[in-house]
Amino acid sequence: MDNSICVPYEEELKKNPELKESEMQALRDWCAKQPHLPKISDSELALFLHSNYYKLEPTKSTIDTFYTIRTHVPEFFANRDPVYSAELRKIFSLAAILPLEKRTKEGYTVLVGKLVDTDASNWVYNDHMKYLSMCIDLWMYENGSTNGHILLFDTAGVAIGHAARINPMGLKKFLCYLQDGLPVRLKAMHFTSMNPVMETILNMMRPFMKKELLDVLQLHSSVDTLDKFVPLDILPEEFGGKAGSIKDLHKEQIKKLQDHRDWFLEEESRARVDESKRLDKTKNASSLFGVEGSFKKLDID
Repeated sequence: MDNSICVPYEEELKKNPELKESEMQALRDWCAKQPHLPKISDSELALFLHSNYYKLEPTKSTIDTFYTIRTHVPEFFANRDPVYSAELRKIFSLAAILPLEKRTKEGYTVLVGKLVDTDASNWVYNDHMKYLSMCIDLWMYENGSTNGHILLFDTAGVAIGHAARINPMGLKKFLCYLQDGLPVRLKAMHFTSMNPVMETILNMMRPFMKKELLDVLQLHSSVDTLDKFVPLDILPEEFGGKAGSIKDLHKEQIKKLQDHRDWFLEEESRARVDESKRLDKTKNASSLFGVEGSFKKLDID
């Protein structure tokens, strides 16, 4: 992957005294012996190492999972043209995904998601996850390593129509990527404005969530209980914060995605595995996630 938007490696070294050249070299040597992997920059290797608290074996696993899932889940990671994709333009109009500028007192970065149009008939889960993954990519690469990451989803407006459009396999794929492939230190996942439909969706998600993710899952009926975890003043105005309106922040974020069109197109051609060169058993969507038809569709009364 082109690392032109990545925090420079020298900056990662300054930020992280625990980042050792010997471990970086061990990773470089390991990558050189994995012909199926793409070229990975030092900035990216530092991000992978940091996210795994500088443990080498888990880092290798995260690297392989990151690129393998991106290769075998095209519904989230292919056709990510933020300017000309009709599907993306539609989902941009339905939901806001906002990496916030200010951090928590612990130095955690926060990403907020919220529906801005609650008409479920236009909503497509896979497109929403594609959009989320694009925002996370920019958030992750432009910030580089941070003390931690927080995901905050306001579920106001999530209705039965949305739940009916979610495939359990789609949930499994995204949660596998989030837990096993994404090189971030996920400190919390908050859901606010909880309602019975969102409880149903969470019940679909729980079988695919590891204990570590379940332990950092926080549910809120309103934003009132949120300020214990996230200072309200760093949030958008609609949450009682001072970060600006969701409408303005949303407009800025879409422009940012579109300004990085060339990066997204290049990422898709470069940051993928070549299964024909994998030294051990080749992987595909079935070997990663199981058989598509093995999940029952969600029954909603």
